[in-house]
Amino acid sequence: MSTLADLPGVIPIFPLPGALLLPRARLPLHIFEPRYLAMLDDALKSRERLIGMIQPRPTPGGGETLSSIGCAGRVTAFQETEDGRYMITLSGVSRFRVVSELGGFMPYRRAEVDWSPFERDRGPAEEDPQFDRESFLALLSRYFAAEGLSTDWGSLKEAEDEMLINALSILCPLEPEDKQALLEAPTLVTRRETLVTLMEYALRGGGEERMQ
Repeated sequence: MSTLADLPGVIPIFPLPGALLLPRARLPLHIFEPRYLAMLDDALKSRERLIGMIQPRPTPGGGETLSSIGCAGRVTAFQETEDGRYMITLSGVSRFRVVSELGGFMPYRRAEVDWSPFERDRGPAEEDPQFDRESFLALLSRYFAAEGLSTDWGSLKEAEDEMLINALSILCPLEPEDKQALLEAPTLVTRRETLVTLMEYALRGGGEERMQ
């Protein structure tokens, strides 16, 4: 599905706060709610096997709306548990802009989407020519220590620029609005700069300030 013509105009939508999928990255998901089991079943029957991940946004009065931009992934792995749940992996295909959410009798949400603003997503992996890996990993080490996280540092040092930055954007414990900012970053360079800013902010106690 590397061309615009290969992508459907309507896709199932999975609103999940804090979950981030990026093009050419992978996101593991645990599916257990009946409506999303139905969504997965229908996705697996389709040619594209796409599910659109998107951040829900609260509205005044306790309601919810969808963010304007999400990212669709193809179901590339799934395993059923003994109690009927599924562990699946989505492989990021392309971001999309929501045109409109569709009604109907489906138990899950669907939306008409526009893929055209994100042609870069369907091309080769991006590079970050100005990436200072040594200083980035030093910052990451301080951030992981502050958050009580651990990782395989050998694999991080060897990972390609895009894989490293996108994987960390997905895995770091950031607020939903921060995840959305990483998703909407127009280039890999912007995403890396945004991620650095967010880690520096957290190390300065920004997370505590935000909750006050």
